[in-house]
Amino acid sequence: MSNNKRVTLQQAVEIIKDGSRLTFSGFTIWRRPMAIVYELIRQHRKGLHLIEVNGGSHTEFLVGAGCVDIWESCWVGHELYGKYGANVSRKVREKELLVEDYSHAEMLYRFAAASQGVPYAVSQSSLGTDIHNPEYDMLGRAGLRDGKKNAKHKYIFTEDSFYDAGSLVLVPAAKVDIAVLFVHQVGEEGTVRINGQFYSDPEVARAADITIVMAEEIVPEEYLRRDATRNNIPSFEVDYILECPFGAHPSGVFGRYDVDGEFLKHFYTTTRTQEGFDAFAKEWIYGHDHLSYLEKLGWSRMLNLGSNSALNYTPRKPKGGN
Repeated sequence: MSNNKRVTLQQAVEIIKDGSRLTFSGFTIWRRPMAIVYELIRQHRKGLHLIEVNGGSHTEFLVGAGCVDIWESCWVGHELYGKYGANVSRKVREKELLVEDYSHAEMLYRFAAASQGVPYAVSQSSLGTDIHNPEYDMLGRAGLRDGKKNAKHKYIFTEDSFYDAGSLVLVPAAKVDIAVLFVHQVGEEGTVRINGQFYSDPEVARAADITIVMAEEIVPEEYLRRDATRNNIPSFEVDYILECPFGAHPSGVFGRYDVDGEFLKHFYTTTRTQEGFDAFAKEWIYGHDHLSYLEKLGWSRMLNLGSNSALNYTPRKPKGGN
């Protein structure tokens, strides 16, 4: 069995250079690779270009730390623990972050196109909305549409030539340098198994030039092959793997641990100013590694978040609030 894809947390982050175009696993506050996000902040990455189906807490952390210059997506926030992205809003207001807005469907289509190796997707999503207002082509207004790193156009309108179905919009494939995933299990050679919803993870893994997979546990490939229909991403699409239990905290991992709503609500309420973010980062990110971060959280807290194996969520906390 090959172990040559294994890296440490620090080594994984060293692969992600300043200016990298990144995307991530998961959905809003579920299965985000937070341990790598924290390490990116500790290593002071700059100029990152995030391209995501949707943003979440990981986006807010990276943007608040000043790691991100460009963000392409449809939404950012912490669901019921903080409805909108206060750090994204602040950085846009202060002209420190360029935001390129697409609809949720368009972002998913863009990654599907990239995963198939085609240059654009065809859609009727968002026709008639201001998303297609040329005034809001922010990459174009900034002179960054070079046809290499960034598509020459944000969108192109055309007409259906097959069934006369009317107007269509072409949106560019979401080409990214690196996809960073957090999953339940990864095999020693890179096969990925995700329990519960896998969202757009297979598409983002195929779309990226490099795929890094961080997992709750690394398991033998032979074990995953016993029930191959449960696997989501093949080993040849994965370049690097690492094991990091609780590496998605404060986001949740279905069947393993719930979202830490108290932590996210605290982050949301205390980081609306840059001073607040800096104080939060000083307490929770800088000066820590992953183990000391977990020690600071405390094992009683983590055990309370742990999912019941029959229910796949924790019965110790009420649903719909803290």
